[in-house]
Amino acid sequence: MFDNLSDRLGGVFDKLRGRGALKEQDVRDAMREVRIALLEADVALPVARRFIDSVTEKSIGQSVLRSVTPGQQVVKIVNDELVEMLGGDQVAELDLNAAPPVVILMVGLQGSGKTTTTAKLAKLLKEKHGKKAMMASLDVNRPAAQEQLKVLGEQVEVLTLPIIAGQMPVDIARRALESAKLQAVDVLLLDTAGRLHVDQQLMDEMKAVSAISTPKEVLLVVDSLTGQDAVNVAQSFGGEVDLTGVILTRMDGDARGGAALSMRAVTGKPIKFAGTGEKLDAIEAFHPGRVAGRILGMGDIVSIVERAADTIKEEDAERLARRMAKGEFDLDDLRTQLRQMQNMGGMGMLAGLMPGMKKAKQAMASANMDDKVLVHMDAIIGSMTPKERARPELLNAKRKIRVANGSGTQVQEVNKVLKMHQEMGRAMKQIKKMGGLKGLGAMFGAGGMDAVMPGLTGGGPKLPGLGGGGGLPPDLSKLLKK
Repeated sequence: MFDNLSDRLGGVFDKLRGRGALKEQDVRDAMREVRIALLEADVALPVARRFIDSVTEKSIGQSVLRSVTPGQQVVKIVNDELVEMLGGDQVAELDLNAAPPVVILMVGLQGSGKTTTTAKLAKLLKEKHGKKAMMASLDVNRPAAQEQLKVLGEQVEVLTLPIIAGQMPVDIARRALESAKLQAVDVLLLDTAGRLHVDQQLMDEMKAVSAISTPKEVLLVVDSLTGQDAVNVAQSFGGEVDLTGVILTRMDGDARGGAALSMRAVTGKPIKFAGTGEKLDAIEAFHPGRVAGRILGMGDIVSIVERAADTIKEEDAERLARRMAKGEFDLDDLRTQLRQMQNMGGMGMLAGLMPGMKKAKQAMASANMDDKVLVHMDAIIGSMTPKERARPELLNAKRKIRVANGSGTQVQEVNKVLKMHQEMGRAMKQIKKMGGLKGLGAMFGAGGMDAVMPGLTGGGPKLPGLGGGGGLPPDLSKLLKK
């Protein structure tokens, strides 16, 4: 996501940071490169021009040019303007403040991923918001569209309206409302029909359904890979129906990011969600601040913490906490950690969210390191006996050959897994020496360990205490003073 733009901007800002003092011309030259980078990322020309003018005006002020770190100040101004361009500090949340069933109308062109996104959103509402949801397909044009939503409903365990052949969209919407009321449904998602292009028939059908259902949210689903065309589609729909927000699909495959950067500025409609993959849980709320951080290579620690809170099982965390307190760490523990990495999106995803990990991610890609490495490691550990996993020192040369053959790998790869385990084992012993998790937690600041490893310290999932007043453990502080 935004890889091309992020690389270009990273190069520009590295030059700025490398200079002790900045002249006005230095800033203007840098902004010219930023402008080219935005246009190459398919950002709309008026949006790019407005962005550059605003950043330049703020960056050539005396308070910036004469500051101790002018390069960093310019990057901060760019970050703030990016956040503003993407929608401001506030996350545009769904408005579900109405008498149930609250109706969400899903609209968009054919092929934008509307039906799958409807199922993703229903799953999110059920699991994250505790809402009882129902889905109904109003698409009578596309073959098997209603059957597709029915199958997706079974996969995400959400109610779907029974299919009655021959019914028209308005009649289906009316029946869906009655059914939702009878079954005490909190949120009703109506998946409308799409077309290959915006036409009057499509708009008339949407308006008729909207008049019947009086939706609280009208969400436009657009494919971010179509770039500026996605923005044009949003403008066309916004001129006909009262949109409340946009969902961008295939954001994970959009290396340019022009649609995301232009959408809010051009249409005035907030981006509420982003589709980040094919799986039915690959949808996330759109946070302008976090997205700006990813674009500028500042990372997105909060998203990592949230993924950890969603994927790490509490019993696994508690078990690891007990073993860490004793300074213990066997190959079963390593296997659990590897699986958690896979569940959180894999090495590439995590590296992309970590601050300063851009070059590490590129190095991984050039070395052909991908998530298959995690799968191979899991297979190696799975080929060991329970006794070998508990006591890795039992693995002599003969046993390593057996494990390599059983996992379809080489002995060198088995040795790498064992070396990784040894290093992590040493780290666990160091944690024990530092006073266990409480001592380590003091280094992260107040609430830090609860954030990084949900459940490990008994506090449950929390957001990180960024800037917390924890400080270093007393013993370490004394050493540093010396």
